[in-house]
This record gives sequence, structure tokens and C-alpha cells, in this order.
Amino acid sequence: MDMNIQKYIAFVKTVELGSFTKAAKILNYSQSGISRMINDLEQEWGITLLERNRAGLRLTSDGMNVLPYAKELAEKYQILQNQLAELGHLDTGLIRIGTFSSVATHWLPEMIQKFQFDYPKIDFELLLGDYEEIEQWILDGRVDFGFSRLPAVHNLEQRFLHNDEQLVVLPQEHPFLSKETVRVTDLEKQPFILLEREGTSDITELLAANHVCPQIKFRTWDDYSILAMVEKNLGISILPKLILQRIAYQVETRPLTEPIFRKVGVLYRKESLLSLASREFLNKLLIF
Repeated sequence: MDMNIQKYIAFVKTVELGSFTKAAKILNYSQSGISRMINDLEQEWGITLLERNRAGLRLTSDGMNVLPYAKELAEKYQILQNQLAELGHLDTGLIRIGTFSSVATHWLPEMIQKFQFDYPKIDFELLLGDYEEIEQWILDGRVDFGFSRLPAVHNLEQRFLHNDEQLVVLPQEHPFLSKETVRVTDLEKQPFILLEREGTSDITELLAANHVCPQIKFRTWDDYSILAMVEKNLGISILPKLILQRIAYQVETRPLTEPIFRKVGVLYRKESLLSLASREFLNKLLIF
């Protein structure tokens, strides 16, 4: 990599992440290496780009002025790298994907298997997180693209893939099993296990919209922990249908009387910034 481009990328990534340490981790450099590259830029240009203090890093006025140009150069370099990869075809490469557990369990193994039949030398790195983490990884460049709930919170490109129905999950012999469907209002004062992490929950919004207050006994972001607790009659829950495939837990499900769906899709920054391998993988998603 051209050394000046390397410095521009270090500068841009440090500003985006607000930390030398985080930028070093993403770019596979030492913290001192990132700091040294930015110092070199400051000396070459004769300006101060970042103010360093105990509170962290802050862009100077000069830094704000030059950041858009450095960012444009860094992005064009990435586009150039992607074009060179295309010329070299798909012999090798790495696809980095942000995802949540149900997609990682029920979709990605088959997707990757089919893709590697055609491109066996492409490697994969999967990062599991919640919706907010996945979007932030995309923005930070930690992953190439991610599976998440739509619409995205941030300004990202998105492709819709699937409407995932939310189902009521019940222990065996629960009274609600006599119902064909369960109304949201039926959940009032029921012992309930909530799929939630830091307030990011479709179900929280559903309950609030219907002014329903179940007895929330547990909150977790782990689908399988919820299934295990429902099986032991510690409460009932609502989970997406996708996670309820091929489970070993002894639970039952019922649809909601007024069905609701989680919109699942794939997110990325710009198509031009995707590697050839990532673009090819996403194109195959459309026929998956």
C-alpha cells in the first residue's frame, strides 16, 4: 500500500472511531504506529489534525477542513483495490459478515456452503451481535456487510430479504394452547421472558403500542436461553419464527391474532466499496 494512502486511511479511521486503539485494531497496526502516521501527516502538512487530551481525541478546525478530502481518497483507494481484485478474479479473499444468531444458525451455513462450491478459496469471518452493533461494525469498516432488522437506523444501503413472523412461545400444557391464536392483550400480567438488549426490541414496541404490561421475569439477547426458560415453565415469550426452526426444546408456538413481522435484510455502506467476493456473495443471496 502507498504509504501516504496508508496515513490517510489511518487518519480517517481514527476520526471515525475516536480512538487510536480502535483504529489500530481495525487496520491491524499497533497504537503507536497509527499515532506515528498521523504525526507524519501533521508534520508534512504543517497543521495540527487532532487535539489529544484526557477526554480523548477531537478534530481541530484544520482537521475538519481536510477530513472530507482524506476520506474521499481513502474510499477511492478501496474502490481501486476492489477493481484490482476483480481483475484477479475470485481466487482468494475474505468476506467479513455481521449477523445475529438466527441468521448465523439457519441461513449462513447453507449460503456459505453453496458459495464455496464455486469459490472454495474464499474465507469467511462472522461477528455475532445485536442490530445496533452490526450497523456500527458496517460503519466502522469492521465487517463488509451485515444482516439486520430493516429499516436501518443509520444511512446505509439495504436489501430486503425476508418477513420473519413473530410467534408466541409457550411451555407444554400452557392454557394458551387451547387458543388457535393469541391476542397481544392476552399477555397482560403473564410471566414473560423478553428478547431485548439495551432497549432494542420489536416486542417492547409491540407491548407499548398495545398498552400491555406482562410480568417481565427475565431479559436477555440470547434466543436459546429464552427457549430453555420457557421449556421450564418460567414464563412465555415472543420470538421470530426463524429461530424456532429445528429446535430441541420442548415448547409450543401460537401465532398472534394480528400477525407482526420482523423485516430481515442485508446492510452495507456503498456497493462500490464492497470487494468482488462480497458483491458476488450478495448477488447470490437474491436467488437463495
